[in-house]
Amino acid sequence: MKMVACGCCAASWRRCVVMSLRLLFLLPAGLPVRSQGESQSDNKQMDNITIRQGETLFLSCLQGDFVTHTAWLNRSSILYAGEDKWSVDPRVSLVTLNQDEFTIKIEDVDLTDEGQYICAVQTSSRPRTTSVHIIVQVPPKIVNLSKDLVVNEGSNVTLMCLANGKPEPAIGWRMLSPSDDSLSSDSEVLEIPFISRYRAGVYECTASNDIAVDTQTVELTVNYPPSVSDGRDVGVTLGQRGVLQCEADAVPEADFEWYRDDRRIFNGFDGIEIEDAGAFSKLTFFNVSEADYGNYTCVAINKLGSANTSIILYGPGAVQDGNSGTSTVFTPTCLLLVVLLQLLLKF
Repeated sequence: MKMVACGCCAASWRRCVVMSLRLLFLLPAGLPVRSQGESQSDNKQMDNITIRQGETLFLSCLQGDFVTHTAWLNRSSILYAGEDKWSVDPRVSLVTLNQDEFTIKIEDVDLTDEGQYICAVQTSSRPRTTSVHIIVQVPPKIVNLSKDLVVNEGSNVTLMCLANGKPEPAIGWRMLSPSDDSLSSDSEVLEIPFISRYRAGVYECTASNDIAVDTQTVELTVNYPPSVSDGRDVGVTLGQRGVLQCEADAVPEADFEWYRDDRRIFNGFDGIEIEDAGAFSKLTFFNVSEADYGNYTCVAINKLGSANTSIILYGPGAVQDGNSGTSTVFTPTCLLLVVLLQLLLKF
């Protein structure tokens, strides 16, 4: 830091301070500047001060004996000349001014306050200056983030996260819910090619520096066509209550339709109730009759496709062959024919 002596006998104090400041910043780096009777120690460079955005900065310099004028300057602006405030910034105020100390403060420090500050002191013989460089650190803040997305399964997805801060923040992505450490990124962009339904969830962007951490989340919804669980056949005696159940996995949730052979069944039809609740649908018979026995089909539908399963409602005497939707019925007449056939074969 190079300082210039300015005699104030021929100019006002204010003009002298301004001229000194201008010369201070126009001088080439490395050029030693001294006036007659001035020592190099008259101009001091303090260690840098690092402060966080939003905090209060105190700037203080020593006065000493025989001081006639004093001022705090920031770049090309005078903040205070003695007790006179030159700055129009309401955040700047005088704390202490006496023979020993000259202290001002700047509240709610911002990045624009960063730079060099000079305390200029005029004694009866010559001026001296003390300079300090202020470094303002800014906590990270995410300023641009992908919005919540709804995509179809198989799509390519790109999530973007941009953040400001000083020092420059490091940015990373991870799958937050459900947690998946294998799906992460140490950059502003997270690429997910050919996304599957299992990649749906909440993704978190983290921006961090030495000051703090900022996090925000994006919810990713993946649409896919329905898949229906195998139906379980149900046996019910006449006059009893019977319930057929159907479950479908789909996003968005599937709508359900029930069919008896090729005929669609509607709620309230022939005393039958249809109740849908999320991924489930129930077909309820309150008083099963002989005519109700047979094969029923549950169809799950959303905008991406459909799926179906068959369920058999059967009565006493029917033996089910798994849950394939078919049944083999052995009646007493059938059993009698089998016995007669076996007797004939013996002869």
